[in-house]
Amino acid sequence: MTLQSKKIIVAGGSSGMGLAAAEMLQARGASITVTGRNEEKLNKAKMLGLSTAQVDSSDVSSLENFFSSQGNIDHLVIAVSGGKGIGNFNELSLEDLRAGFEGKFWAQLYTLKAALPYLNTKGSITLITSISATGKFPGTSGLAAINGALEIMVPILAKELKPLRINAVSPGVIDTDWWNFLSGDVKKETFDSYAAQTLVGRIGQPDDIAQAIQFLMENEYITGKVIACDGGLA
Repeated sequence: MTLQSKKIIVAGGSSGMGLAAAEMLQARGASITVTGRNEEKLNKAKMLGLSTAQVDSSDVSSLENFFSSQGNIDHLVIAVSGGKGIGNFNELSLEDLRAGFEGKFWAQLYTLKAALPYLNTKGSITLITSISATGKFPGTSGLAAINGALEIMVPILAKELKPLRINAVSPGVIDTDWWNFLSGDVKKETFDSYAAQTLVGRIGQPDDIAQAIQFLMENEYITGKVIACDGGLA
C-alpha cells in the first residue's frame, strides 16, 4: 500500500474527477484534503468523510495561506478547471477564452507554485488537462490552447523539479457536471455521439480518471508524461 498514510491534496477535488480521485485515494489509506471554492460542494465532500478547505485557486494569497497551514505534502493533484473557452473560433469571445485561461491554466499554475515549497521530493504532482489539447475537434481551439499550454510544460517541469515527479492525465469525454451547460436531451445526444467515436464504445466516468491518477501517483518510475485516458477518442 504505497499510499498508506501519505498526505495528499486534491485541488479542485470537491466534485467530478477530483472528487472521484479523492475517494479512491482515501480508500488506499491516504490522508486526503480536497479544496474548492463552492461551499455546497465542499459540504457534500465532507459528508463522504473527506477533509475539506475552501480555497480559491485563482487567489495567490489564499493558496499561499492554505499550503503554509498544511506543512509537508506527499502528493498533489490539480483538478482545478473552468467552463469557458469552448466554441467555433469565429463565434468565440476572446474575453471568454481569456476567462478560460484564468479559470484553468493560471489557476493550476498558481496552485502548483504555491504548493512547491511543501512537496516531498519523493512525491508527485498530477495535473488534469483534457484530450482537447491534442484531439483536433472542431469547436475546441480555445480549450486546446488552454490544455495544450499546460501539457507542453509537463516534460520540462519534470526536468526542472526532479526528483519530484510531475505528470498529467488527459481525460476524454467524461460524465461530470462540466457538461451541465447543455440541456438534458442535448447532453444525451452529445454523449451518444462521442461514445460512438470512441474505440471502447462509451464515454468515460470519473472513476476511469481516478484510476489513472492513482497509477501515476503509485508508479515511481513515471515522470514528465501526459497520459491520455479517452477511450481511444483521439
